[in-house]
Amino acid sequence: MKKKKILLGPVITILILMLVIIVVSAIASAFGLQGEVTAVTNGTLETSMVTVRSIFSEEGLKYLFTSPVQTFQTFKPLVLLIIALMAISIGKASGLFKAMFVPLRKVKPSIITFLTLLIGIISSFFSDYGYFILLPLTAIFYQYIGRNSVLGILTSFVGITLGYGAGLVFTIDDYQLGLLTKEAATVSVDADYVFNAWSNEFIMIASTFILAIVGTLIIEAFLKPKVKESIKDEDDLTISKKGLVFSSIAFVILLLLFIYMIIPGLPGSGLLLDMSQKDYVAQLLGGKSPFGDAFIFMLLVMLMVCSAIYGAISKNINNTNDYSVGLSKEFDDLGYIFILMFFASLMFSILTFTNLGQVVGAWLISFMGNLELTGLPLVIIMFFVIILMSFLIPDTVTKWTIASPILVPLLMKANITPDFTQFIFKAADSVGKGFTPFFVYFIVMLALLEKYNGKESVKITIFGTLRKLLPTLLLCMVVWVVILIGWFIIGLPLGPETYPTM
Repeated sequence: MKKKKILLGPVITILILMLVIIVVSAIASAFGLQGEVTAVTNGTLETSMVTVRSIFSEEGLKYLFTSPVQTFQTFKPLVLLIIALMAISIGKASGLFKAMFVPLRKVKPSIITFLTLLIGIISSFFSDYGYFILLPLTAIFYQYIGRNSVLGILTSFVGITLGYGAGLVFTIDDYQLGLLTKEAATVSVDADYVFNAWSNEFIMIASTFILAIVGTLIIEAFLKPKVKESIKDEDDLTISKKGLVFSSIAFVILLLLFIYMIIPGLPGSGLLLDMSQKDYVAQLLGGKSPFGDAFIFMLLVMLMVCSAIYGAISKNINNTNDYSVGLSKEFDDLGYIFILMFFASLMFSILTFTNLGQVVGAWLISFMGNLELTGLPLVIIMFFVIILMSFLIPDTVTKWTIASPILVPLLMKANITPDFTQFIFKAADSVGKGFTPFFVYFIVMLALLEKYNGKESVKITIFGTLRKLLPTLLLCMVVWVVILIGWFIIGLPLGPETYPTM
Protein backbone atom coordinates (compact mmCIF):
# COMPACT_ATOMS: atom_id res chain seq x y z
CA MET A 1 0.00 0.00 0.00
CA LYS A 2 1.38 3.39 -1.04
CA LYS A 3 2.15 5.70 1.84
CA LYS A 4 0.15 8.92 1.78
CA LYS A 5 2.34 11.97 1.46
CA ILE A 6 1.97 14.46 4.32
CA LEU A 7 1.65 18.06 3.16
CA LEU A 8 2.11 20.83 5.67
CA GLY A 9 0.07 23.94 4.89
CA PRO A 10 1.80 27.33 5.17
CA VAL A 11 0.15 28.28 8.48
CA ILE A 12 1.19 25.00 10.16
CA THR A 13 4.69 25.35 8.70
CA ILE A 14 4.96 28.89 10.08
CA LEU A 15 3.83 27.64 13.50
CA ILE A 16 6.42 24.84 13.37
CA LEU A 17 9.16 27.32 12.38
CA MET A 18 8.03 29.57 15.22
CA LEU A 19 8.26 26.66 17.66
CA VAL A 20 11.74 25.78 16.38
CA ILE A 21 12.86 29.39 16.94
CA ILE A 22 11.44 29.35 20.48
CA VAL A 23 13.07 26.01 21.41
CA VAL A 24 16.45 26.75 19.79
CA SER A 25 16.62 30.21 21.35
CA ALA A 26 15.70 28.75 24.77
CA ILE A 27 18.52 26.20 24.54
CA ALA A 28 20.97 28.83 23.27
CA SER A 29 19.95 31.19 26.06
CA ALA A 30 20.41 28.45 28.68
CA PHE A 31 23.99 27.98 27.46
CA GLY A 32 24.55 31.74 27.45
CA LEU A 33 25.37 31.91 23.75
CA GLN A 34 26.23 35.40 22.58
CA GLY A 35 27.86 37.24 19.71
CA GLU A 36 30.17 40.21 19.45
CA VAL A 37 28.66 43.02 17.34
CA THR A 38 30.77 45.94 16.15
CA ALA A 39 29.15 49.25 15.26
CA VAL A 40 30.33 52.71 14.25
CA THR A 41 29.31 55.15 16.99
CA ASN A 42 30.33 58.81 16.99
CA GLY A 43 33.16 58.15 14.56
CA THR A 44 34.66 55.22 16.48
CA LEU A 45 34.27 51.45 16.43
CA GLU A 46 32.44 50.15 19.47
CA THR A 47 31.92 46.50 20.30
CA SER A 48 29.05 45.11 22.33
CA MET A 49 27.79 41.65 23.22
CA VAL A 50 24.41 40.44 22.00
CA THR A 51 22.91 37.51 23.91
CA VAL A 52 20.23 35.09 22.75
CA ARG A 53 17.01 35.71 24.68
CA SER A 54 14.53 33.01 25.62
CA ILE A 55 10.78 33.26 25.19
CA PHE A 56 10.46 31.09 28.32
CA SER A 57 11.78 33.91 30.51
CA GLU A 58 9.39 36.27 32.31
CA GLU A 59 10.19 39.00 29.78
CA GLY A 60 9.79 36.57 26.89
CA LEU A 61 6.41 35.18 27.99
CA LYS A 62 5.11 38.70 28.55
CA TYR A 63 6.26 39.60 25.03
CA LEU A 64 4.70 36.46 23.54
CA PHE A 65 1.24 37.24 24.89
CA THR A 66 1.20 41.03 24.58
CA SER A 67 2.98 41.69 21.27
CA PRO A 68 0.86 39.90 18.58
CA VAL A 69 -1.89 42.54 18.31
CA GLN A 70 0.48 45.50 18.32
CA THR A 71 2.89 43.74 15.94
CA PHE A 72 0.09 43.06 13.44
CA GLN A 73 -1.26 46.60 13.77
CA THR A 74 2.13 48.05 12.85
CA PHE A 75 3.07 45.46 10.23
CA LYS A 76 3.95 47.81 7.37
CA PRO A 77 4.07 45.21 4.55
CA LEU A 78 0.38 44.42 5.09
CA VAL A 79 -0.66 48.08 4.90
CA LEU A 80 1.35 48.68 1.73
CA LEU A 81 -0.03 45.51 0.16
CA ILE A 82 -3.61 46.62 0.81
CA ILE A 83 -2.96 49.99 -0.87
CA ALA A 84 -1.27 48.30 -3.85
CA LEU A 85 -4.13 45.80 -4.23
CA MET A 86 -6.70 48.62 -4.30
CA ALA A 87 -4.77 50.25 -7.15
CA ILE A 88 -4.49 47.00 -9.10
CA SER A 89 -8.12 46.05 -8.39
CA ILE A 90 -9.56 49.19 -9.98
CA GLY A 91 -7.18 48.84 -12.92
CA LYS A 92 -8.54 45.37 -13.64
CA ALA A 93 -12.21 46.11 -12.86
CA SER A 94 -12.25 49.08 -15.25
CA GLY A 95 -10.85 46.99 -18.09
CA LEU A 96 -7.74 49.17 -18.32
CA PHE A 97 -5.36 46.27 -17.77
CA LYS A 98 -7.22 44.11 -20.29
CA ALA A 99 -6.78 46.83 -22.94
CA MET A 100 -3.08 47.08 -22.09
CA PHE A 101 -2.24 43.37 -21.86
CA VAL A 102 -4.41 41.46 -24.37
CA PRO A 103 -2.49 42.83 -27.42
CA LEU A 104 0.64 41.15 -25.98
CA ARG A 105 -0.82 37.64 -26.45
CA LYS A 106 1.10 37.31 -29.72
CA VAL A 107 4.48 37.96 -28.10
CA LYS A 108 6.70 34.86 -27.79
CA PRO A 109 6.57 33.28 -24.29
CA SER A 110 10.35 33.56 -23.88
CA ILE A 111 10.18 37.31 -24.58
CA ILE A 112 7.42 37.61 -21.95
CA THR A 113 9.64 35.79 -19.44
CA PHE A 114 12.56 38.09 -20.29
CA LEU A 115 10.45 41.24 -19.88
CA THR A 116 8.98 39.97 -16.58
CA LEU A 117 12.47 39.34 -15.20
CA LEU A 118 13.86 42.62 -16.53
CA ILE A 119 11.03 44.71 -15.05
CA GLY A 120 11.42 42.85 -11.75
CA ILE A 121 15.13 43.64 -11.62
CA ILE A 122 14.61 47.29 -12.56
CA SER A 123 11.91 47.62 -9.88
CA SER A 124 14.66 47.41 -7.24
CA PHE A 125 14.87 51.21 -7.55
CA PHE A 126 11.67 51.35 -5.50
CA SER A 127 13.06 49.06 -2.80
CA ASP A 128 10.46 46.55 -1.54
CA TYR A 129 7.56 48.26 -3.32
CA GLY A 130 8.24 46.10 -6.37
CA TYR A 131 6.83 43.07 -4.54
CA PHE A 132 3.53 44.78 -3.69
CA ILE A 133 2.99 46.07 -7.21
CA LEU A 134 4.54 43.53 -9.57
CA LEU A 135 3.52 40.21 -7.98
CA PRO A 136 -0.27 40.80 -8.23
CA LEU A 137 0.07 42.80 -11.47
CA THR A 138 2.08 40.04 -13.17
CA ALA A 139 -0.60 37.51 -12.16
CA ILE A 140 -3.22 39.58 -14.02
CA PHE A 141 -0.87 40.14 -16.96
CA TYR A 142 -0.27 36.39 -17.38
CA GLN A 143 -4.02 35.74 -17.16
CA TYR A 144 -4.73 38.07 -20.06
CA ILE A 145 -1.99 36.69 -22.30
CA GLY A 146 -3.07 33.08 -21.73
CA ARG A 147 -0.27 31.93 -19.45
CA ASN A 148 -0.49 30.55 -15.92
CA SER A 149 -0.51 33.30 -13.29
CA VAL A 150 1.41 30.99 -10.94
CA LEU A 151 4.33 30.99 -13.41
CA GLY A 152 4.09 34.78 -13.67
CA ILE A 153 4.19 35.26 -9.90
CA LEU A 154 7.16 32.90 -9.51
CA THR A 155 9.04 34.56 -12.39
CA SER A 156 8.39 38.01 -11.02
CA PHE A 157 9.54 36.94 -7.55
CA VAL A 158 12.78 35.59 -9.00
CA GLY A 159 13.37 38.81 -10.93
CA ILE A 160 12.71 41.14 -8.00
CA THR A 161 14.58 39.03 -5.44
CA LEU A 162 17.64 37.74 -7.29
CA GLY A 163 17.92 41.00 -9.21
CA TYR A 164 17.84 43.12 -6.06
CA GLY A 165 21.59 43.70 -6.28
CA ALA A 166 21.36 44.89 -9.89
CA GLY A 167 19.16 47.55 -11.54
CA LEU A 168 19.71 50.46 -13.88
CA VAL A 169 20.33 53.15 -11.24
CA PHE A 170 21.12 53.23 -7.54
CA THR A 171 18.22 52.44 -5.24
CA ILE A 172 16.75 53.67 -1.97
CA ASP A 173 18.62 50.87 -0.19
CA ASP A 174 21.87 51.68 -2.02
CA TYR A 175 21.90 55.10 -0.41
CA GLN A 176 21.33 53.67 3.08
CA LEU A 177 23.99 51.00 2.50
CA GLY A 178 26.39 53.62 1.14
CA LEU A 179 26.20 55.65 4.34
CA LEU A 180 27.12 52.55 6.35
CA THR A 181 29.91 51.71 3.91
CA LYS A 182 31.36 55.20 4.21
CA GLU A 183 31.27 55.07 8.02
CA ALA A 184 33.04 51.70 8.05
CA ALA A 185 35.68 52.78 5.51
CA THR A 186 36.54 56.13 7.10
CA VAL A 187 36.57 55.08 10.75
CA SER A 188 39.56 52.77 10.63
CA VAL A 189 41.20 52.67 7.17
CA ASP A 190 40.76 55.68 4.89
CA ALA A 191 39.48 58.92 6.42
CA ASP A 192 39.31 60.49 2.93
CA TYR A 193 37.01 57.88 1.39
CA VAL A 194 33.89 59.41 -0.19
CA PHE A 195 30.86 57.31 -1.11
CA ASN A 196 29.45 57.92 -4.59
CA ALA A 197 25.93 56.67 -5.31
CA TRP A 198 26.95 56.01 -8.94
CA SER A 199 30.03 53.97 -7.98
CA ASN A 200 28.53 50.60 -9.06
CA GLU A 201 26.57 51.87 -12.07
CA PHE A 202 28.41 49.92 -14.82
CA ILE A 203 28.36 46.54 -13.06
CA MET A 204 24.71 47.05 -12.03
CA ILE A 205 23.58 47.65 -15.62
CA ALA A 206 25.64 44.73 -16.94
CA SER A 207 24.31 42.42 -14.20
CA THR A 208 20.74 43.47 -14.99
CA PHE A 209 20.88 42.27 -18.58
CA ILE A 210 23.03 39.21 -17.87
CA LEU A 211 20.57 38.05 -15.19
CA ALA A 212 17.54 38.80 -17.37
CA ILE A 213 18.93 36.93 -20.40
CA VAL A 214 20.41 33.92 -18.58
CA GLY A 215 17.51 33.90 -16.10
CA THR A 216 15.08 33.60 -19.01
CA LEU A 217 16.88 30.50 -20.28
CA ILE A 218 16.90 29.01 -16.76
CA ILE A 219 13.19 29.67 -16.12
CA GLU A 220 12.10 28.37 -19.53
CA ALA A 221 14.15 25.20 -18.99
CA PHE A 222 13.63 24.46 -15.28
CA LEU A 223 10.67 26.40 -13.84
CA LYS A 224 8.18 26.55 -16.72
CA PRO A 225 7.87 22.74 -17.09
CA LYS A 226 6.77 22.54 -13.45
CA VAL A 227 3.87 24.94 -14.11
CA LYS A 228 2.37 23.70 -17.37
CA GLU A 229 -1.28 24.65 -17.15
CA SER A 230 -2.38 27.69 -19.18
CA ILE A 231 -5.21 29.76 -17.73
CA LYS A 232 -7.08 32.32 -19.82
CA ASP A 233 -9.17 35.12 -18.40
CA GLU A 234 -12.65 35.08 -19.94
CA ASP A 235 -14.29 38.26 -18.64
CA ASP A 236 -16.74 40.38 -20.63
CA LEU A 237 -14.94 43.71 -20.19
CA THR A 238 -14.90 45.96 -23.25
CA ILE A 239 -11.65 47.08 -24.87
CA SER A 240 -11.80 50.74 -25.88
CA LYS A 241 -9.00 52.37 -27.88
CA LYS A 242 -10.46 55.79 -27.13
CA GLY A 243 -10.54 55.03 -23.42
CA LEU A 244 -6.93 53.84 -23.55
CA VAL A 245 -5.81 57.07 -25.25
CA PHE A 246 -7.51 59.37 -22.74
CA SER A 247 -6.40 57.34 -19.71
CA SER A 248 -2.83 57.36 -21.09
CA ILE A 249 -2.94 61.15 -21.36
CA ALA A 250 -4.17 61.37 -17.75
CA PHE A 251 -1.37 59.02 -16.66
CA VAL A 252 1.32 61.16 -18.34
CA ILE A 253 -0.07 64.33 -16.70
CA LEU A 254 -0.13 62.72 -13.25
CA LEU A 255 3.34 61.23 -13.76
CA LEU A 256 4.74 64.64 -14.71
CA LEU A 257 3.10 66.10 -11.60
CA PHE A 258 4.71 63.38 -9.48
CA ILE A 259 8.10 64.06 -11.09
CA TYR A 260 7.62 67.79 -10.46
CA MET A 261 7.28 67.00 -6.77
CA ILE A 262 10.80 65.52 -6.72
CA ILE A 263 12.51 68.35 -8.65
CA PRO A 264 13.99 71.02 -6.38
CA GLY A 265 14.20 74.73 -7.12
CA LEU A 266 11.03 75.23 -9.19
CA PRO A 267 7.92 77.13 -8.00
CA GLY A 268 6.04 74.83 -5.62
CA SER A 269 8.23 71.84 -6.46
CA GLY A 270 10.18 69.51 -4.22
CA LEU A 271 7.25 68.56 -1.99
CA LEU A 272 8.47 64.96 -1.75
CA LEU A 273 12.08 65.87 -0.97
CA ASP A 274 13.82 66.19 2.37
CA MET A 275 15.02 69.76 1.94
CA SER A 276 17.03 69.61 5.17
CA GLN A 277 19.66 67.68 3.15
CA LYS A 278 22.12 69.41 0.81
CA ASP A 279 22.79 66.52 -1.57
CA TYR A 280 19.95 65.68 -4.00
CA VAL A 281 20.40 61.92 -3.55
CA ALA A 282 19.92 62.40 0.20
CA GLN A 283 16.92 64.65 -0.41
CA LEU A 284 15.28 61.98 -2.58
CA LEU A 285 16.38 58.72 -0.96
CA GLY A 286 17.32 59.68 2.60
CA GLY A 287 15.64 58.06 5.59
CA LYS A 288 13.42 61.11 6.22
CA SER A 289 12.49 61.75 2.58
CA PRO A 290 8.71 61.71 1.90
CA PHE A 291 9.35 60.15 -1.53
CA GLY A 292 9.46 56.52 -0.31
CA ASP A 293 6.17 56.59 1.60
CA ALA A 294 4.43 58.73 -1.04
CA PHE A 295 5.24 56.43 -3.95
CA ILE A 296 2.66 53.72 -3.27
CA PHE A 297 -0.08 56.30 -2.58
CA MET A 298 0.72 58.16 -5.81
CA LEU A 299 0.38 54.87 -7.69
CA LEU A 300 -3.07 54.42 -6.15
CA VAL A 301 -4.09 57.96 -7.16
CA MET A 302 -2.83 57.46 -10.73
CA LEU A 303 -4.66 54.18 -11.23
CA MET A 304 -7.85 55.46 -9.59
CA VAL A 305 -7.95 58.44 -11.96
CA CYS A 306 -6.88 56.56 -15.11
CA SER A 307 -9.25 53.67 -14.38
CA ALA A 308 -12.15 56.04 -13.76
CA ILE A 309 -11.56 57.65 -17.16
CA TYR A 310 -11.14 54.34 -18.97
CA GLY A 311 -14.08 52.71 -17.20
CA ALA A 312 -16.41 55.60 -18.01
CA ILE A 313 -15.46 55.74 -21.71
CA SER A 314 -15.53 51.94 -22.19
CA LYS A 315 -18.77 51.62 -20.16
CA ASN A 316 -17.13 48.95 -18.00
CA ILE A 317 -17.92 51.19 -15.02
CA ASN A 318 -21.47 52.56 -15.18
CA ASN A 319 -21.85 54.28 -11.82
CA THR A 320 -20.08 55.21 -8.60
CA ASN A 321 -21.09 51.94 -6.98
CA ASP A 322 -19.34 49.94 -9.73
CA TYR A 323 -16.28 52.10 -9.15
CA SER A 324 -16.33 51.64 -5.38
CA VAL A 325 -16.73 47.85 -5.63
CA GLY A 326 -14.01 47.78 -8.29
CA LEU A 327 -11.46 48.91 -5.73
CA SER A 328 -11.91 45.60 -3.89
CA LYS A 329 -12.07 43.09 -6.77
CA GLU A 330 -8.54 41.76 -6.31
CA PHE A 331 -9.29 40.99 -2.66
CA ASP A 332 -11.60 38.15 -3.77
CA ASP A 333 -10.17 34.81 -2.59
CA LEU A 334 -7.39 36.68 -0.82
CA GLY A 335 -8.62 36.58 2.78
CA TYR A 336 -5.99 33.89 3.22
CA ILE A 337 -3.27 36.52 2.99
CA PHE A 338 -4.43 38.18 6.21
CA ILE A 339 -4.15 34.85 8.02
CA LEU A 340 -0.65 34.22 6.65
CA MET A 341 0.50 37.75 7.39
CA PHE A 342 -0.74 37.57 10.97
CA PHE A 343 1.20 34.41 11.78
CA ALA A 344 4.20 35.56 9.73
CA SER A 345 4.35 38.90 11.59
CA LEU A 346 4.31 36.98 14.89
CA MET A 347 7.08 34.65 13.70
CA PHE A 348 9.26 37.58 12.55
CA SER A 349 8.74 39.48 15.81
CA ILE A 350 9.67 36.43 17.92
CA LEU A 351 12.78 35.87 15.79
CA THR A 352 13.76 39.51 16.33
CA PHE A 353 13.08 39.33 20.08
CA THR A 354 15.31 36.28 20.58
CA ASN A 355 18.34 37.97 18.90
CA LEU A 356 19.02 34.58 17.31
CA GLY A 357 19.64 36.08 13.88
CA GLN A 358 21.94 38.79 15.25
CA VAL A 359 24.03 36.31 17.24
CA VAL A 360 24.40 33.88 14.30
CA GLY A 361 25.19 36.83 12.05
CA ALA A 362 27.82 38.07 14.50
CA TRP A 363 29.45 34.61 14.55
CA LEU A 364 29.60 34.51 10.75
CA ILE A 365 31.09 38.00 10.52
CA SER A 366 33.58 37.16 13.27
CA PHE A 367 34.54 34.06 11.27
CA MET A 368 35.17 36.27 8.23
CA GLY A 369 37.22 38.70 10.33
CA ASN A 370 39.54 35.93 11.50
CA LEU A 371 40.29 34.64 8.01
CA GLU A 372 43.71 35.34 6.59
CA LEU A 373 42.61 35.36 2.97
CA THR A 374 43.06 37.86 0.17
CA GLY A 375 41.85 38.34 -3.36
CA LEU A 376 39.29 36.08 -5.00
CA PRO A 377 38.94 33.53 -2.15
CA LEU A 378 37.97 36.39 0.19
CA VAL A 379 35.36 37.64 -2.31
CA ILE A 380 33.81 34.18 -2.67
CA ILE A 381 33.81 33.43 1.07
CA MET A 382 32.14 36.78 1.79
CA PHE A 383 29.48 36.03 -0.84
CA PHE A 384 28.47 32.75 0.81
CA VAL A 385 28.72 34.11 4.37
CA ILE A 386 26.18 36.83 3.50
CA ILE A 387 23.88 34.21 1.95
CA LEU A 388 24.00 32.24 5.21
CA MET A 389 23.30 35.41 7.22
CA SER A 390 20.28 36.11 5.04
CA PHE A 391 18.49 32.96 6.19
CA LEU A 392 17.74 34.47 9.63
CA ILE A 393 18.25 38.16 8.72
CA PRO A 394 16.59 38.82 5.35
CA ASP A 395 16.48 42.61 5.87
CA THR A 396 19.20 44.25 3.77
CA VAL A 397 20.05 47.27 5.91
CA THR A 398 19.99 45.31 9.19
CA LYS A 399 22.47 42.80 7.75
CA TRP A 400 24.85 45.47 6.45
CA THR A 401 24.69 47.33 9.78
CA ILE A 402 26.13 44.19 11.41
CA ALA A 403 28.53 43.25 8.61
CA SER A 404 29.96 46.52 7.24
CA PRO A 405 32.09 47.63 10.26
CA ILE A 406 34.11 44.39 9.95
CA LEU A 407 33.93 43.47 6.26
CA VAL A 408 34.61 46.87 4.68
CA PRO A 409 37.94 47.44 6.53
CA LEU A 410 38.84 43.74 6.14
CA LEU A 411 38.50 43.84 2.36
CA MET A 412 40.11 47.29 2.11
CA LYS A 413 43.20 45.87 3.80
CA ALA A 414 43.10 43.12 1.16
CA ASN A 415 43.17 45.85 -1.53
CA ILE A 416 39.43 45.53 -2.38
CA THR A 417 37.48 48.79 -2.66
CA PRO A 418 34.50 49.54 -0.39
CA ASP A 419 32.38 50.00 -3.52
CA PHE A 420 33.04 46.44 -4.69
CA THR A 421 32.56 45.12 -1.16
CA GLN A 422 29.11 46.72 -1.06
CA PHE A 423 28.26 45.23 -4.44
CA ILE A 424 29.37 41.74 -3.32
CA PHE A 425 27.07 42.18 -0.33
CA LYS A 426 24.13 43.23 -2.50
CA ALA A 427 24.60 40.28 -4.86
CA ALA A 428 24.75 37.80 -1.96
CA ASP A 429 21.82 39.51 -0.22
CA SER A 430 19.77 39.06 -3.41
CA VAL A 431 20.49 35.33 -3.53
CA GLY A 432 20.03 34.76 0.20
CA LYS A 433 16.53 36.24 0.27
CA GLY A 434 15.35 33.68 -2.26
CA PHE A 435 16.23 30.73 -0.02
CA THR A 436 14.61 31.73 3.27
CA PRO A 437 11.02 31.26 4.50
CA PHE A 438 11.69 34.12 6.95
CA PHE A 439 11.52 36.64 4.09
CA VAL A 440 8.20 38.48 4.41
CA TYR A 441 7.65 38.82 0.65
CA PHE A 442 8.02 35.09 0.23
CA ILE A 443 4.92 34.79 2.43
CA VAL A 444 3.13 37.43 0.32
CA MET A 445 3.99 35.41 -2.78
CA LEU A 446 2.53 32.23 -1.21
CA ALA A 447 -0.83 33.93 -0.63
CA LEU A 448 -0.97 35.13 -4.23
CA LEU A 449 -0.01 31.67 -5.50
CA GLU A 450 -2.91 30.21 -3.53
CA LYS A 451 -5.30 32.77 -5.05
CA TYR A 452 -4.32 31.90 -8.62
CA ASN A 453 -3.69 28.18 -8.12
CA GLY A 454 -5.94 26.58 -10.72
CA LYS A 455 -5.19 22.97 -9.77
CA GLU A 456 -6.56 21.93 -6.42
CA SER A 457 -4.43 18.77 -6.62
CA VAL A 458 -1.30 20.95 -6.56
CA LYS A 459 -1.10 22.27 -3.01
CA ILE A 460 0.78 25.50 -2.29
CA THR A 461 3.18 24.91 0.59
CA ILE A 462 6.25 26.74 1.88
CA PHE A 463 8.80 23.99 1.29
CA GLY A 464 7.05 22.78 -1.87
CA THR A 465 7.41 26.26 -3.37
CA LEU A 466 11.05 26.46 -2.28
CA ARG A 467 11.70 23.08 -3.92
CA LYS A 468 10.06 24.27 -7.12
CA LEU A 469 12.24 27.38 -7.16
CA LEU A 470 15.45 25.66 -6.00
CA PRO A 471 17.03 24.83 -9.41
CA THR A 472 16.33 28.37 -10.64
CA LEU A 473 17.71 29.94 -7.46
CA LEU A 474 20.87 27.80 -7.52
CA LEU A 475 21.60 28.49 -11.18
CA CYS A 476 21.01 32.22 -10.75
CA MET A 477 23.39 32.09 -7.78
CA VAL A 478 26.02 30.62 -10.10
CA VAL A 479 25.40 33.49 -12.53
CA TRP A 480 26.05 36.00 -9.73
CA VAL A 481 29.27 34.20 -8.75
CA VAL A 482 30.48 34.27 -12.38
CA ILE A 483 29.72 38.00 -12.64
CA LEU A 484 31.68 38.78 -9.46
CA ILE A 485 34.63 36.57 -10.37
CA GLY A 486 34.77 37.86 -13.95
CA TRP A 487 34.60 41.51 -12.94
CA PHE A 488 37.24 41.04 -10.24
CA ILE A 489 39.71 39.11 -12.42
CA ILE A 490 39.39 41.36 -15.46
CA GLY A 491 39.40 44.50 -13.31
CA LEU A 492 36.63 46.27 -15.22
CA PRO A 493 35.43 49.60 -13.79
CA LEU A 494 32.43 49.27 -11.44
CA GLY A 495 31.24 52.76 -12.28
CA PRO A 496 32.73 56.18 -13.04
CA GLU A 497 36.29 56.13 -11.68
CA THR A 498 35.71 53.13 -9.38
CA TYR A 499 37.27 49.67 -9.66
CA PRO A 500 37.18 46.34 -7.77
CA THR A 501 40.65 46.86 -6.38
CA MET A 502 42.33 49.92 -4.92
